[in-house]
Amino acid sequence: MGIRNKKSERLHMKYKFKTKPYEHQLLALTKSWNKKEYAYFMEMGTGKSKVLIDNISLLYDKGGINAAVIVAPKGVYRNWSEKEIPAHMPDHIEKHIAVWTPSPNVKQKRELTKLFEVRHDLKILIINVEAFSTKRGVAFVEKFILSHNVLIAVDESTTIKNPKAERTKSLLKLAVNSKYRRILTGFPVTQSPLDLYSQSTFLSPDLLGYTSFYSFQNRYAQLVNRKMGARTFRQVVGYQNLEELTTNVGTFSYRVLKKECLDLPDKVYQRREVELTTEQKKVYKELQDYAMAELDSHDLVSVTSVLTQILRLHQVVCGFVKNDEGVEVEIKSNRLDELINILEEVQGKTIIWANYQYDIKRILKTLHNITGVDSVATYYGETPDEERQEIIRRFQDPDSELKYLISNTQTGGYGITLTEASNVIYYSNNYDLEKRLQSEDRAHRIGQTNKVTYIDLVAKGTVDEKIVQALRTKLNLAQEVLGDEKWKDWIG
Repeated sequence: MGIRNKKSERLHMKYKFKTKPYEHQLLALTKSWNKKEYAYFMEMGTGKSKVLIDNISLLYDKGGINAAVIVAPKGVYRNWSEKEIPAHMPDHIEKHIAVWTPSPNVKQKRELTKLFEVRHDLKILIINVEAFSTKRGVAFVEKFILSHNVLIAVDESTTIKNPKAERTKSLLKLAVNSKYRRILTGFPVTQSPLDLYSQSTFLSPDLLGYTSFYSFQNRYAQLVNRKMGARTFRQVVGYQNLEELTTNVGTFSYRVLKKECLDLPDKVYQRREVELTTEQKKVYKELQDYAMAELDSHDLVSVTSVLTQILRLHQVVCGFVKNDEGVEVEIKSNRLDELINILEEVQGKTIIWANYQYDIKRILKTLHNITGVDSVATYYGETPDEERQEIIRRFQDPDSELKYLISNTQTGGYGITLTEASNVIYYSNNYDLEKRLQSEDRAHRIGQTNKVTYIDLVAKGTVDEKIVQALRTKLNLAQEVLGDEKWKDWIG
């Protein structure tokens, strides 16, 4: 085994990577590249996407595969085709990339059809995990897998942790006919060790040695019989044999945390796309075209200046809008759901920056219901002065239950230290570059012992992107005038 690993390492060092891998990425690739099944349990910000792309590239160059399926949540799946693959896949690889859509237009249909053309290029299908709850999505992927030698990978694999979910069942069946299988996530256990069952079974039912979830549960959970009325059931009250489970999982996975990656940059930037709902699209377009819109609640929203129009459009993107009576009205949105998805993927204390007080209150209410009252606090204009210092003290206390701090950059972006957080999420930005940079430095300053990951929620093709563009312009201008290269080109 040692000789084999050394041979693999020499191979990787000679490989013509498009972007040079960090040490932990090279180690992950060395351990996994020719394995039939493997799990990358790499914390957000450590570059697991690049490792998968390099793995696909190596296998294609060695003749092991001629196609790949990358499955990811809605918020990130387009990022693979638009950013990750162009950035990291070697240029010598001829490839055709198609992104799944259930109702393709003529161009999209042509791109999907090309996946089945008999050519020597690498075929890559990018598809959102939600599609596996639909017959059309499952049928298309099944046809693709049966037509090629495929590596199939599930990004953020906790999305298939529920063995009863339709998408989990579909993916487990489809994976059997693929040649190679990979899963990627920062933290595979978000609720209990039982989360590992479906993720591992996707790779191979033989890895953990259990043919059913219930036999797996009996081995690793402590169960007691309960009765409620006429119904009896078995309730999980604890867990057992976890050292054995950890050892078994370690045989087919690679685990890395940001704090272990000494060669990583101190700041890592990521972007999560949020798809607008039908109501958001309707209201956004009406406001854009006519400076007036009618909500599903029959409230009217109208604007009398360009500045107000931009403000209302941004509010719509965030999931609410102020109507003509001055009342804030909720608009169905995916933004809060995407935030919760991210919080399930990260570990440790997290700062959430939101531009509007309406959003701060909604996020607070949602997290209260999910994680408990003691785990979250707010720091903004309505936070009483006498409570602010205590909130910061609790957040900075590593033993405190306070895990999430929700703030706006106007109030929390200056003068406070929040170095216990290694995750910073921008639920929404504004046009003020100084506030953005100051808010980033609340976590990244003296006292920070970890790498910091910054994640921006962005609705593509909306005012969200115009804000990003404006901030970038200001940032580039500052770099040009001051000759200062320390700032990153954030929001990828």
